[in-house]
Amino acid sequence: MKKINVLFLIALFLVISGCKSIKQPSVVAKPIDYSDAEISSIEKNKITGLQKDNPLYALYRSYFIDDSELKEECKKIVIQKTQEAIEQKKYFEAQKYYKSLQTFGYKNAQFEKTINDYINKDVPGFSTDKTKLPKTIQNCINASVTVWVDKGMKVENGSGKMDVVIGSGFFIDKRGYIITNYHVIEASVNPKYEGYCRVYIKLLSDTETKIPAKVVGYDSILDLALLKVEIEPEFVFSLGSSDDLNIGDKISVIGAPIGLEGTVTSGIVSAVDRNVTTILSAFQIDAAVNSGNSGGPLIDENFRVQAIVFAGMIQFQGLNFAIPVEYLKQILPSLYKGDKVEHSWIGAYGHTYKEKNKAGGVELYYVMPGSVAQFSKLRKDCIIKEIDGKKTDTLKNLHLLLMNYEVSSILPCKYLSADGEIKSTVIYLEKRPKYPVKNFFESDFIADSFIPIFGMKLQNSSTAFKNSYTIADVIKGSIADKMSLSEMDPVTVQKVQFDYKQEGFFAQLYVKRKQKGYIDCSMVIAAPLDGFNYF
Repeated sequence: MKKINVLFLIALFLVISGCKSIKQPSVVAKPIDYSDAEISSIEKNKITGLQKDNPLYALYRSYFIDDSELKEECKKIVIQKTQEAIEQKKYFEAQKYYKSLQTFGYKNAQFEKTINDYINKDVPGFSTDKTKLPKTIQNCINASVTVWVDKGMKVENGSGKMDVVIGSGFFIDKRGYIITNYHVIEASVNPKYEGYCRVYIKLLSDTETKIPAKVVGYDSILDLALLKVEIEPEFVFSLGSSDDLNIGDKISVIGAPIGLEGTVTSGIVSAVDRNVTTILSAFQIDAAVNSGNSGGPLIDENFRVQAIVFAGMIQFQGLNFAIPVEYLKQILPSLYKGDKVEHSWIGAYGHTYKEKNKAGGVELYYVMPGSVAQFSKLRKDCIIKEIDGKKTDTLKNLHLLLMNYEVSSILPCKYLSADGEIKSTVIYLEKRPKYPVKNFFESDFIADSFIPIFGMKLQNSSTAFKNSYTIADVIKGSIADKMSLSEMDPVTVQKVQFDYKQEGFFAQLYVKRKQKGYIDCSMVIAAPLDGFNYF
């Protein structure tokens, strides 16, 4: 069971030991001024230089240059790359090339048919043999498995012990494809792990036989993995739609808590849209789960998989989480393709925009200097309304939408500018960094980088003391807001630290909080290195 870290939900009043001194970038990237002839000429040369090694990025940058010949030249190169990728049967690569060409108005029916036919061909979970569907809870148990990761032996207190990770999983295809959590099989795909490691499964109808399993593909951000065994299961689950589940609906969970195989527990959906990790909006459930349940199916009353159990707060009973099946369905083609699934971003921070309690887009509170978002002319207070012609009413929908596209794809985007005008641009999907907060901090001055990190905008209050600030703004619901920091509070940023083991960023502040009667206070404020509001 993956443990949710609550470190960043509370204030930490302590002194950081061994903190690094504050180091800011010497210069911050500014938007390109294409009206300057010299700058425009330099940009054209850069685009030409990119055409060979990164033709999609060259095509993307050509969108913002007033040079039709250069645009056509970039487009022709990408058309050629699409054809080559199809000939070499690199269909996912061809998909991102062709999708990018569509953004620039290019259409080729043969390209589109060939790519789509292959991408969706034979993907496990997309079609199910109805004769294999479970009709009873016992059938559901037989469609589930226990996942064993054998890591050999470990030495504790001078004696050797078996080192085994136990999780759960379930069949989604009669060819032997199984879904589980990434963190269950992490050691088998982690290049930094140098020890012995083998992955097996055990059928709940035969708990004595270990069946070798191969890791086909995995997604470390969504915490999902696809396994393959060389047997045909008796029963296979169908994938439902998490939109069918509401708060209070009855659900059941199947797994192997602390190794007790074939355990079924029941409960209800306690809450939806819990942003407990990165880009995932999870279900909160009260069904009893423990270590070993990770990767097990959460099913509805019709025996359809609606979510995958993945985490819990071990110190709190009945507080557990599951990944809605929509996320699995979005990435199944990529998992089936094999290896690690990469996610994208454009370098921005924002929230769902609501007007009269109705979601109406994703509002940008911050755009990272040098990012795709900045290059695409998106600015603070813009509201993203559509990407690739599809509405982005909420931040959750935006995350789900971006999962449809390969990293490096170019997509059309419509947004409402700060002056109230609907505008169009294109965005280029970069690979999401492991630690977005590190990128924010290293790309911007501290006064602005604290906007996406802690949700507060600072302004310098002294020319003599560079680390002295006044809080100019606090975003409602942010970490700064939860720490009772307010506009006009004086703040001195004394030290900062990245803690990669706890995946946190810490800042030691000396502050006088208005909400606490301006009493002097030394405090440490903490933020996770990645979060749901980064995209």
